[in-house]
Amino acid sequence: MILLLSPSKTLDYSEPEHRLYSQPRLLEKSEFLVDLLREKSEEELKNLMKISDELAAVNAERYQDFETPFDLTNAKQALLAFKGDVYLGLEAADLGPADLEFAQSHLRILSGLYGLLRPLDLMQPYRLEMGARLQIGKNKGLYNFWGEEITRLLNEDLDATNGKAVVNLASREYFSAVKPALLKGRLFHIHFKENRKGAYQVIAFYAKKARGAMASYAIRNRIENPEALKGFDWEGYAFNEALSSDYELTFTR
Repeated sequence: MILLLSPSKTLDYSEPEHRLYSQPRLLEKSEFLVDLLREKSEEELKNLMKISDELAAVNAERYQDFETPFDLTNAKQALLAFKGDVYLGLEAADLGPADLEFAQSHLRILSGLYGLLRPLDLMQPYRLEMGARLQIGKNKGLYNFWGEEITRLLNEDLDATNGKAVVNLASREYFSAVKPALLKGRLFHIHFKENRKGAYQVIAFYAKKARGAMASYAIRNRIENPEALKGFDWEGYAFNEALSSDYELTFTR
């Protein structure tokens, strides 16, 4: 079973506590993207990413400073670098060595710049959302640029772990980079909803934290079958059979 997460905009590049790491498998393509982004002015980056002047300046500097090879002096493991709502729920800093080993095989993070990251893959700080309308040669946007590459790697990872399923905990924007028809495993979508005056609704902040918490639950309990995810009961969430189907699992509170 492979779990899919989105990245986060919030990053933490303090000294990594874990010394083990791996290299992104699509780094050559990342370098190609960085070369394109280096040529853009701060104003162009601001318009491309819909960000403030300050953030445009920060990211322009990031792309100018981008360099390979990656090591622990200039990069950090992806699972420890991301610090947004999903990763607050995941609590990666509390994972032990055995947990990280399991995560390395079973958790994947979709990325606009890196394509598909394993938890211990090193990355340098960046901002490039998958939905960014970046013209890349004949490719209009990152979905076309990544093409089938992300799905190809997911299939390799399924083969390596004898996995039979992909569990989508990513946002629609990021999961759209995956080609479901080409996946070798069954695809499960997970939904988290809140009861608001008798109606169930998705509240983004809570749903993001719950996605991370479910990933953590799967890692810590060494879950390899989506059926076992129904036992997830973090902070009042429980599996709602009435709102679920075979491949759409809904948790409510």
